[in-house]
Amino acid sequence: MSKPSPSSCDEHGNQPSRREFLQRAANGFAMLPLAHLLGDSNGSGGALVRHHAPRARSVIFLYMDGAPSCQDLFDYKERLVKENGKPFGLPMEPTQFNKRGNTLGPCGKFQQHGESGQWISDFLPHIAKSADRLCVVRSMYAEFSEHTNANYFLHTGHGLQGRPSMGAWIGYGLGSDAKDLPAFIVLNGGLVPPGGVDNFHSGFLPAHSQGSLFRMNGDAVANIRPREPEQRQRRKLSLTRELNELTLAADGHDPAVEAAIENHELAFRMQTAVPNLLDIEGESAATREMYGCNDEYEHTRTYGRQCLLARRLVERGVRFVELTVPDTGSDRWDQHGNLKRGLTRNCKTVDKPIAALLADLEARGLLDETIVVFGGEFGRTPFAQGDGRDHNPYGFTMWMAGGGFRPGTSYGATDEYGYKAIEDRMSIHDLHATLLWQLGIDHERFAYRFGGRDLRLTDVYGNVIRDLLV
Repeated sequence: MSKPSPSSCDEHGNQPSRREFLQRAANGFAMLPLAHLLGDSNGSGGALVRHHAPRARSVIFLYMDGAPSCQDLFDYKERLVKENGKPFGLPMEPTQFNKRGNTLGPCGKFQQHGESGQWISDFLPHIAKSADRLCVVRSMYAEFSEHTNANYFLHTGHGLQGRPSMGAWIGYGLGSDAKDLPAFIVLNGGLVPPGGVDNFHSGFLPAHSQGSLFRMNGDAVANIRPREPEQRQRRKLSLTRELNELTLAADGHDPAVEAAIENHELAFRMQTAVPNLLDIEGESAATREMYGCNDEYEHTRTYGRQCLLARRLVERGVRFVELTVPDTGSDRWDQHGNLKRGLTRNCKTVDKPIAALLADLEARGLLDETIVVFGGEFGRTPFAQGDGRDHNPYGFTMWMAGGGFRPGTSYGATDEYGYKAIEDRMSIHDLHATLLWQLGIDHERFAYRFGGRDLRLTDVYGNVIRDLLV
């Protein structure tokens, strides 16, 4: 290994630390994008962006790939019950497959739950017990009716491939409080959504901010197990780091090199952190049972483990955790047919684990600083497509819990069929703006210069919906 040049050593001939080396190598504003990589003295990753005091520090996104039928779960409409099987009473927009049948009432029975009186169907008996923890928005709308574009829009605020995911934006802006785990982690339940891993990509942001996919079986991360002695790994890492830093010293600010330094070092630390994280045997038997980790239904076991790991991740300081759904054999939540069968399987998969997650976060004092988000890319039609429902971007439900969102709240409304949002309409851009605000970020001041433009997660749209906040 070559020795450092004299100019890189101090007056005693000692080689500077990584922090000192990079601080000397960079000049002026070129150093700013690297600030969050350097972090504080314990290496936990400092904040690059913080416009005001945050109300929350982490997000868990319970992503219901395929789009749940809100009329069957959270958006009770008496008229749907009364007119089930009759001609639909409003003009119909074109649908994905242009099969527009008669009015289709809810598959299950609704009741009001909790002191807040939230309408929740009997498909979700466990979540119903958490009704007073939920901030339910029944007036969401999207701009795309096809899964791939709608998924990109939900995740990135843009309907086409290539933009950074909201998890990447948050990870880039705030870094991670976990020195040995990425800021943005996706727990892959078994199904990667339409649009693929680009839903979790960093786009034009530095590569270290993209989502890291963890599998739920086998090794969570490829090549996570060391293949050679730790001392040899350390020597290789030290050499790689020195070469990268010499490149920075010679060429100045280079996001690709800076990201490589961070990724190499993080990967080394993850070799210890990830196996420990995934070992849930240290959790009490009661906790594992509460999450459904021992449930007779295999998909409840899978999702229960995902939810338990999500809690363990935010506990360790991971900034953004996203959960994808297991393959229940019913094509995600995309019930164009066999609606009741698909809802039964999907709800049985997620209901118990999600309720356990909310209760566990609250019991540990974490719910107050963790935002839990539940929802899909759009909704479903209130009229039939055979024995299912087609795609409907005009009105659907999402809910948030914790993180300063107002508990026991019902916000907005769709029309009397649950078709279109008509009261206090809330866009995906509004959702992103509000999540960022709770994390201490003003979306209008949070931009990244790319292609000659200052680009934002919310583009030129979005408002913080303050009625949702405590």
